[in-house]
Amino acid sequence: MSTTDWLVLSVTLLSIIGYGIYKSRGTKSMQGYLLADRQLPWYHVGFSVMATQASAITFLSAPGQGYTDGLRFVQFYFGLPLAMVVLCITFIPIFHKLNVYTAYEYLEKRFDGKTRLLTAFLFLLQRGLSTGITIYAPAIILSTILEIDILYTIIANGILVISYTVYGGTKAVSHTHLLQMSIIFASLFLAAWLVLHLLPANVSFSDALHIAGKMNKLNALDTGFDLNNRYNIWSGLIGGFFLQLSYFGTDQSQVGRYLTGKSINQSRMGLIMNGLIKIPMQFFILLIGVLVFTFYQFHKEPVFFNKVETQKLENSAYKNQYKQLETDFNAANAYKLACVNELVAAVQTKSEQAITASRTKVQQANVQSLAIKKQVVTLIEKNNALADTNDSNYIFLRFVTEQLPVGVVGLLIAIIFLAAMGSTASGLNSLASTTVIDFYKRIFNKESSDAGYLSATRWATYAWGVFCIITAIYASKLGNLIEAVNILGSLFYGTILGIFIVAFYFKKVGGNAVFIAALIAEVFVVGAWLMELTAFLWLNVIGCSLVVIFSLALQKLQKNKPLKH
Repeated sequence: MSTTDWLVLSVTLLSIIGYGIYKSRGTKSMQGYLLADRQLPWYHVGFSVMATQASAITFLSAPGQGYTDGLRFVQFYFGLPLAMVVLCITFIPIFHKLNVYTAYEYLEKRFDGKTRLLTAFLFLLQRGLSTGITIYAPAIILSTILEIDILYTIIANGILVISYTVYGGTKAVSHTHLLQMSIIFASLFLAAWLVLHLLPANVSFSDALHIAGKMNKLNALDTGFDLNNRYNIWSGLIGGFFLQLSYFGTDQSQVGRYLTGKSINQSRMGLIMNGLIKIPMQFFILLIGVLVFTFYQFHKEPVFFNKVETQKLENSAYKNQYKQLETDFNAANAYKLACVNELVAAVQTKSEQAITASRTKVQQANVQSLAIKKQVVTLIEKNNALADTNDSNYIFLRFVTEQLPVGVVGLLIAIIFLAAMGSTASGLNSLASTTVIDFYKRIFNKESSDAGYLSATRWATYAWGVFCIITAIYASKLGNLIEAVNILGSLFYGTILGIFIVAFYFKKVGGNAVFIAALIAEVFVVGAWLMELTAFLWLNVIGCSLVVIFSLALQKLQKNKPLKH
C-alpha cells in the first residue's frame, strides 16, 4: 500500500477506537460495563446488532463466496425477518422483564442450575471458536499487505482488540459499532462503483450481469428441495430461521447488544431494523464479488490469490513447476478472454445462438483454468503442509490492493478491520460476561462486590482473548471463513435454541428432562455432521426438534412435577 493508504487506514482506525474509548470513559459498574447502563436508542441497538454479525468475514470472505459460488449464499438469510418477529414477541420481553445480564440466567429461574451451566458452556465453546475465526480474518489482510507470516499478524490483531475491549466494555463496543457501520455502508457503495468503473468501456453494468449470469453466478434463488444442498430457498427459510432465531435469541454476543436498549420497544425496533437491512446488504456484498469475477474475465487473473503462499513456492524446490503452471494458466486465461469478448458481442447483438456457442467456449476455458489452479494448490500443499490453500478469502483483498486508487485502498482495508474489531470485541465481551455471571459468580464467588466482579470480567476478557488467538492460528484449515463460522454455529445453536423453546412454550417440562434431552440431541447433531448426512443449515432444525421431542418424552417417562415459572 502507498503512504496515503497507510495514513487513511491509521487515521480511520485510531479515530473510531478513540471515539469508543472516549464515549465509554467513567464506566465503573457491571451494568455500565456489560450493558451500557441500558440507555441506548433503537438505531444504536440496530447498528450494534448488525456490526456484531457483520465481521471481517462478511467483507473479506463474502465477496470471495460471490466470486466462486455466485449469489446463492444470500438464501442463507431468508429466515432472518421471520426470526426477528419471534424474537420481538417472545424473547425480548422476557429478558427485559427479568433484568438479566445474560440469557442463561433465565434458564436457572425456569429449570435449574445444571441446565443453565450446560447451555452457557455450549455457548462458550462455539463462541470462543467463532471469535477465533474473526481474529484470523483481518490477520489475512496484514499478512498479505506486509508479506509476512500470518502468525505474527494474528497475535498483533488479537492484542489490539483485547486492549480496547478490556478498557471500555459494551459501551465502547456499541459506540464504535455505530460509527463503523456508517463508514462501511458508504465504502461498499464506493467499492461497487469502482468495480464497474474498471470494466472495459464497451461493457455496461447490464453486460456485466449478463456475462455473470451466463457463467451461473446470478443463482440467487434455488427452489429445489435437497437436504444435501447447502443453499436453497428451503434451507434458507427453515434452517436459516432456526439458526438466526438461535443466534439472535440465545447467543450472548447478540442478546447483550439488544439488552442495552432503553426499553423493550427500543430493542424491538433495533432488531426489526436489522431484519429489514441485512438481506439487501448481504446481497449487495455478494454482488460485488460477482462483479469482481466479471472484472477478472477481462483482466489478468492470479493463478492463486494468496501472494504469501505463491512467494514461498517461488523460493522452493517446486519453483520451475510453478512457473510452468503459471505460464499455462496465463495462456488459458488469454483464450478465455477472447471467448468472453465473443460472449459480450453476442449479448449485445442478442443472438441466442451466438450466446450459447460463446458461453460453451467460456465455460470450457474456465474448466481448464480451474484444473491448472488445482495443480498449483497441490504444489503449495507439497511445499507447506500448513499452507492456507483456500484462496477465496483473499480474492477481494487482492483486488482491492492491486486495482483500486490510492486512498480508497486504505479506506476499504480500514472497514474490514473495523468489522473485525467490532464482531471480535462483541464476542470477547459476551464470553467474559457469561464466564463471570454464569460460572464465576454462580459457583466460585457469590459474595463479591460490584467492583470485584468488574475486575473479574476484565481478567476473563484477557483469558478468552488468549484462547481466541490460539484458535485463530489454526483457522486456516477451515476453508471459506463465512461458511466455516456458520457451520460451527450450526453444531450448537439448534440444541441451545431447543432448550429455550422448551423453557418458553412447554411449561410442564422440568430441568432433568431438558438437560438429558440436550445432551442426547447434541450427540445426534455432531454425529449427523461427521457422517455428512445433511447440509449444515438443517442441523439447526434437527438439534432444536430433538431437544423438544426428547424433553417431552423424558418428562412423561420421569413423571416429574412441573417446575413453576
